[in-house]
Amino acid sequence: MGRLERAEMKKKIAFRSARIFDGESGALIAGKNVIVEGATILEISDVPIAAGVEIVDCGGRILMPGLIDAHVHVYAAGLNIVRVAQSPVSYLAHFAAQFLRTSLDRGFTTVRDVGGADVGLAMAIQDGLLDRVPRLFYGGRVISQTGGHGDFRPGDHALDAGHYCGCAHVPDPMAVIADGVDEVRRAVREELRRGASHIKIMASGGVASPTDPLDRCQYSDDEIRAAVEEAERAGHYAAAHCHPKEAVRRAAALGVKSIEHATLIDRETAEFVAERGSFVVPTISTLVALFEEGEKLGFPKVSMEKLRRVADSSLSSLEIMKRAGVKMGLGTDLLGTLHVRQSTEFTLRAKVLPPIDVLRSACAINAELLGQRGRIGCVREGALADLLVVDGNPLEDMSVLGSGGDRIPIIMKDGNFHRRAI
Repeated sequence: MGRLERAEMKKKIAFRSARIFDGESGALIAGKNVIVEGATILEISDVPIAAGVEIVDCGGRILMPGLIDAHVHVYAAGLNIVRVAQSPVSYLAHFAAQFLRTSLDRGFTTVRDVGGADVGLAMAIQDGLLDRVPRLFYGGRVISQTGGHGDFRPGDHALDAGHYCGCAHVPDPMAVIADGVDEVRRAVREELRRGASHIKIMASGGVASPTDPLDRCQYSDDEIRAAVEEAERAGHYAAAHCHPKEAVRRAAALGVKSIEHATLIDRETAEFVAERGSFVVPTISTLVALFEEGEKLGFPKVSMEKLRRVADSSLSSLEIMKRAGVKMGLGTDLLGTLHVRQSTEFTLRAKVLPPIDVLRSACAINAELLGQRGRIGCVREGALADLLVVDGNPLEDMSVLGSGGDRIPIIMKDGNFHRRAI
């Protein structure tokens, strides 16, 4: 059968009687049919639906793009990252499968993994061994200095097994330790060789790591520049974990495209980030979840103490960045069993941000961050058919998306129904 004949046999599906949120505009579109052919949105028009096209009557519900989570760790199978880093990869793969499938159940048709997911998982999805999961963009292992946020060895751990070496030995599925410009370049090139769509470096202390001060910068300027240069030379970009304002500013100044967390950002720094054009991906849900459940789930004491230092700043940082005009993506960063809280990122942000800003973060802005503008995170002709039909209007009530997928009767990815309850 020729290519033309196969194209002619693609099934067409028409969504009618919907109000359309296109992923960016605050005005809903009414009176249009959305025609899907194969994996693509073929047409959005008021032309009568042709005979033989399968019809989905949305009954006045909202039709919108599939959601994008730009900060996940699908191999983070527990709250104690030291133990996760020592877990069998086979166990982590099964955890990842569950994480991904339930993410799609919650309406996330695309996720970006910023530490852990690898070429093996991507191949399993591509070859159909792991189906009914979101589209995956992965960055491979995070790159950290010795004693940095990606060095999960306890302070009394004397072994050097986690150190990156030229033989590309992979003792830790989550992170690689690289010190000095040459080692950083080599580590970046290795992750890119293994198919990473971006590179993640640790540019400040963090909550989950056992030995690094939360409020201190990590890596030298030259090391960060090396990571940025190597990623850009290969046609990709660098992301950086940053909590304190000093780390955020430095990352933006050195060309980092995607700044993760930025929990302790201030007005002056936010304005600088906006001027530089960097994206910021705050992760509010993980801070709240860890604060509420971390201790009983075994989150280490030292990490709980760090958490208390940033928890109070999480929502105020969103207001600061909105006023400065920072391009804010949406991410969750949830660990272990806490990933069931993924949808709470919407309702938490809605406490301080207008619903349209939260929706844009999960759709148009995240798509731009991933270099996929016009392809995902939108309802437009020629885009991939990642579509949700929701009960209620998320432009007025963010709980529509914040209830864990319970109010999303239709989930479509690549033109295939994952859920069809109407």
